[in-house]
Parts: sequence; structure tokens; C-alpha cells
Amino acid sequence: MPFVSPGARILLPLSALAAHAVVAAAPVGSERLVHRFLEVRISPDATHVADVEGDTPDGSYYPDVRELVIRLTANDAQKRIVLPCGHVPECWPGSLAWTPDGKRLSFTLRSPGTHEYALYNVAADGSGLTRLLAFKGTLEDLKYASDGTLAMLAVENARKEVGATQAGAPVAGDLASAPAEQRIATLEAGALHWASPPELFVYEYDWRPGGRGFVGTAAPGDGDDNWWTARLYAFAPGSGAAQVIYTPASIRQQLAAPAVSPDGGTVAFIAGLMSDFGSTGGDVYSLALDGGAAVDLTPAMKASARTLHWSCDAKLHAELLAGDRSQIVDLGSGRAVAAPRVLWSGPEALEARDTSLACPSGARAVVHESFTAAPEIEVGTAGSWRDLTSVNAGLRLPARVRSLTWTNEGFTEQGWLLLPAHDNGKLPLVTIVHGGPAAAAVPYFRRPAVLSAMLGRGWAVFMPNPRGSFGQGERFTLANVRDFGYGDLRDILVGIDAAARSAPIDAARLGLTGGSYGGFMTMWAVTQSTRFKAAVAAAGVSDWQSYYGENGIDGWLMPYFGASLYDDPAVYARSSPIGYIRRVRTPTFVYVGERDIECPAPQTQEFWHALKFLGVPTAIMIYPNEGHGLRDPAHARDALNRTLAWFDKYLR
Repeated sequence: MPFVSPGARILLPLSALAAHAVVAAAPVGSERLVHRFLEVRISPDATHVADVEGDTPDGSYYPDVRELVIRLTANDAQKRIVLPCGHVPECWPGSLAWTPDGKRLSFTLRSPGTHEYALYNVAADGSGLTRLLAFKGTLEDLKYASDGTLAMLAVENARKEVGATQAGAPVAGDLASAPAEQRIATLEAGALHWASPPELFVYEYDWRPGGRGFVGTAAPGDGDDNWWTARLYAFAPGSGAAQVIYTPASIRQQLAAPAVSPDGGTVAFIAGLMSDFGSTGGDVYSLALDGGAAVDLTPAMKASARTLHWSCDAKLHAELLAGDRSQIVDLGSGRAVAAPRVLWSGPEALEARDTSLACPSGARAVVHESFTAAPEIEVGTAGSWRDLTSVNAGLRLPARVRSLTWTNEGFTEQGWLLLPAHDNGKLPLVTIVHGGPAAAAVPYFRRPAVLSAMLGRGWAVFMPNPRGSFGQGERFTLANVRDFGYGDLRDILVGIDAAARSAPIDAARLGLTGGSYGGFMTMWAVTQSTRFKAAVAAAGVSDWQSYYGENGIDGWLMPYFGASLYDDPAVYARSSPIGYIRRVRTPTFVYVGERDIECPAPQTQEFWHALKFLGVPTAIMIYPNEGHGLRDPAHARDALNRTLAWFDKYLR
């Protein structure tokens, strides 16, 4: 039940708010716009970098208007591609892929106001824009084979955008009808040819060299709901016939990021407990494609792998979250257990999810940022990057950032404490709980309007990573299974005490907020503790029993609760805030998107209704046509203004 962003796949079942507890905009229009780089691809010859980018109004994450830009890596000279649908909202380019010779860039383009896409390509110098395909459905994840054949994932006649964090389709008609499946397709003679069977929804895939087809993760049925049972398949060339080559070892092992070695003999992938597709973390596994058992390459690793790619010299590289640091590591041949060799490590956020690589140079293009420094593109080899852009130069969040560690019940835990630039006596503290739970608070420049507004009021902000989070290894991520709200809340409370020892915190003025899993934890915490003087819950869960039948992603519940609601209702009731609602004394504001399928609006309405009945100060907003996370800048701005006003009132 994550909450996550499109570019940062660490985000969403409560993962859609995963990295952003409050996805919001600034309360005033004078804030400088933040330029976002949503997708970055370096050309195979390392001469050009293409990206999708845009200004985010008032500091929110999703640009309403997006541009396709191609830059020279030598000097940042750039060409902005004029898109056929114009410089308007929802005319969105995406899924960038360079041809193997680096001369042309292919991309998808959404038709505004629809779920229909077209496929285009353009020369590296920005000339010769050509439409290759018009499609009545969604297209994403373009990948070229070495022979120049283009593959992609496609949903014919899609009723919504792909992904559980997107706004759901209207709930009407025959709900038992067969869903539209996302399939692998290749472009041949101006038409799509299906390369995977119609009964499987394919989540991620990679080419097998030499015309041997594809490897991918897939599951039958509703793609939003069944990722947690996905298996690894080999798809035969030509027929697209699917063969299972790896089945997860348990219900608590989800699969992500399949990457086939350059020689085609091995597929590496990430496996572990993950609460949402796109919020990736776990151990690194490999499997010989000619047969044999899968090998855990990183057993007992005190970190979480987020992405994988094969280097130009056929070494397996992984991006890790290790405590408070992002890392790029070398795992050797990718066929046997090897101690990770750190190529780069830093206390900043690194968007290294683009697996494109310029060979033989080994250069990559990544986006780096931190809590205080806005994002920029950098290029080079791991550990030897240089900034390519300076679009956000001088844009900083005035804050003092501390990485805190504390121990509780046998775990060493980490979180981030942000303090105003200058102390002014005892500080109120607002704790922001990330989505997930399998996600993490990492130093993204993702919510500068939220943080600057709080810090500007003289508040401290605490972002803990309690048990269940990524960054400490699989044992830590598994530690809140069948224990939602108990050990993880104790971790957060001990972390707040650690923050109070580290800075002049006023323990009488504590606020709490979060979205998705963080929204649940906010609802839960106010039923278990009276320490918080104000709370704001975004897209939370108030009753796991009713939630089970309301949401569109109930596949994620089995790994975490161990049984269905109908087989073990007690474990769901044990962690339901509504069962303890008479204990609440904390004034609580709640909000949610009307068409949220991850944390449906009735869960928020139920919590608000109970507090209203009991006379606890409360307020509610349900934002129309929104899914799991607020995309409309006006809604984001409104949510932030209401959040700040709520804390202003009760933390004075």
C-alpha cells in the first residue's frame, strides 16, 4: 500500500505516497519553480543525453507541461523538440530509447485527455520528427535490440493509465469482465506484433540477445492487483509462448528489475518483500537461462537493491540504499556470491534508474539531488560524474540536515532531522512517515514547498525509517509483517526521542503526518498515543477489514498479513485504527483522491466520520478525479495550505 513518484520507483501500495508523505504545492505564488528531470537517457555513443523535463508549479513533483530535450554531453547545447500536440498539459512524451547507433531517439506521446498513445522518433540533432505508430491504448518501456528491432509494453483499449497509483477507471459495468492486459510487442512494418500471450500482464521485461525472445515478470489477471504473485517468464521468439523460469520462494518474495547479461546466458533480478510495484528493494538474484537454480548474490546484505544493469565489460552493477547512503556497487560476474565492491557512495538521492549505458565508455546519465539542493543531470562513469545541467542553480532549501541513528528492540534504525537555518527557542516537531511500508525516506528535493513552509514557521521536521523500510536489509524490511502499527510505531516514537536529544525540540508540540502507509500510521498513532497535538493523514487506511474488499490492489495484503481476511480476520482487526477510535484525542485533518484505488476514499471518510461523531476536532477533503497522490497543482496547493493551517492552529 505504498505511495511513489514516476521517476523514483521507490515509491507505492501505500507506495504511491511512498516517497512523498504530502505531495503538495506552495501556499503562495512567489516560490521559484523547480525544474524536474523525469526521465534521462544517454545515447550509446555518449554524445547526447535526452530527457523529459518540466517546471513544477509551487514545488510539487509532477510537471503539468512536459518537454522533450536533447542535449550535447560536451557542452549542454540543447534542442527542445516541438511536439505535435503542443505545449499543453497531458501532451506528455516518455519512454525514451535511443537506436543502437545513437542516431535517432524514439519516444511515446500521450494524446491529451485520453489513454491513447503514439510512437515517434527524431534525429539526435532534433530534426526529422516522424510518427511511427498511432495506438488506441497505452505504450511504455521502449527497448531496442542490437539489430534495431523496437519492443515495448502495450495495453490495447486501455481504460486508465497503467499503474495502481493512477486514477482508477469508473466503477461501473461488469466488474468480472476480463481486464486489458499489458503485453510485450515489437514494431514491425508500422504495426505492433504481440510477443507475449494475451492472458498475462507483463510488468517488466528485457531482450534476450541473438533473437532468443524476452525475459520478464508477469502475472495473469488485473495488472494493478496481481503484481505480488508475478513470476519470471521466458517468452519465445515469434510465438511469444511463455515458460515459467522462476517462481518466488514464498508469498513474501516479489520480483523486479529483470536484466539479461550481454551474452544472454544469465538473468539478474531483485527479489524481496515489496509493498508495491515500482517501490523496489531486496536482494540481488541471478538465474542461468539454460537451467539451474537461482542464486542469491547478496545474502544477509545490510542494504536494499533498487536497480540493476550490466556494465560494458559484462559485470553486474546494482544501485543500493544502505542506511543513509545511496551506492553503486559491482557484483562481479553476476553468477556467484560476491562481496559488493562500492564504486560510488554518497548521502544524496541518485536517480540512476535509467539502465541505458554508453559503451565502450561506460558513461551514464543520472539525476542527483538532496534535501537542500535541487536536481541536476550529471554524466560520466560511476564516481566520476560531472554536472551537465545547471537549470536549478542557486535553488536551495535553507535547512540544517542531520542523519540520526537510534536503536530499538534489536534494530539499529535511521531517519532524517531537518532544522530551520536558525534556532529560535524550543521547536515544534512535525514527523512525516513515508509511504510503503517497503520504501524509505531518502534525501530527495521532492517537497521543497512543504519543507520550506514548515521550516520557515520555525518547525523541525523528522522523517524516520522504521522497521519495514528499505535500507537495512531483508530482515529489517520483513520486521513488521503481521505486526502493522506496533513495532513500527514504537520505532518512530523512540526516533522522536532521539531527535529531541539531538535538537531543542518542544515535546509538547508534536505533529504527525504521512500518506498511504504514512496515512495509515498517522491514523493508527493517534489511537495509540496522546503525544501528538495535531495530525494530518493523506490517503490512509482506517479499517483493514473493510479495506480488503474496497481496494484495487489486495494482492499486497497476503505477504504482509499472512492470510486472507476471510481466513484470519483477527490479524486485520488487530491493526485497524477504527477498532481503537474512542482513544483518539488528537485533532486530525484527513484527505484523499476520489478515485484512489490503493487507499480508497471510504477509508478516509470512515475515519473522519468516527472522529466527528466522537467530538474530536477533524476536517476532510476528497479531491475529485485524483488517484493515489495529487497530480492537479491546484489540489496539491490546497492540500498543503490546509495542512499548514491545521498545524498552525494546533501547534502554536
